[in-house]
Amino acid sequence: MIETLALVPWRSAWPYLAASFLSGYVLGSIPFGFIFAWLAGAGDIRKLGSGNVGATNVLRTGKTWAAAATLLGDAGKGAAAVALARAYLGIDIFLLLAGFGAFIGHLFPVWLRFKGGKGFATFLGILIALYWPVALLACLSWIVVARSFRISSLATLAAAAAAPVYFLVWGMTLFAAFAVLLAILIVLTHRSNIARLLRGGEPRIGAK
Repeated sequence: MIETLALVPWRSAWPYLAASFLSGYVLGSIPFGFIFAWLAGAGDIRKLGSGNVGATNVLRTGKTWAAAATLLGDAGKGAAAVALARAYLGIDIFLLLAGFGAFIGHLFPVWLRFKGGKGFATFLGILIALYWPVALLACLSWIVVARSFRISSLATLAAAAAAPVYFLVWGMTLFAAFAVLLAILIVLTHRSNIARLLRGGEPRIGAK
């Protein structure tokens, strides 16, 4: 799959490359957590819980529907960015740039002064649009680790780390390399969670 990069006319492709990334960024920067928490009457989600705009922090407000809508919205924008690039441009590199733009937009939305979510839901949405069996296996990995250890962040890190391996199983080397990049970024956004995991202080699912 990496060999397809040689087929890209790089000198004439740069406007499309830029458009792929920027359109993905615009989609990814839509702060669904902020919007749905506000619509649910929870106020500014950035001032509650962890201050994160992701679905997990929205769930801490007790607004279950808002958390579910945030999860679907954050995953949907990642999937939409890749799907639109596939529909209009087709070549793998454009898909990946659109997905990367959506991921960066979620992490650093201009509308919220570049303070966004941690990226896992958007990561899953990107996987769904790239190759849904890998997304399914990543979700199953999350469920297995979450049920075994009852720690959401650990399940997220495990699923993100497993996704590149699943792509390699199907011989999708370019997608695997891309998944490695996103997994590294997910590790970076979970630095505080990792620190708590190492000292045994990370909260468990269902704990008050």
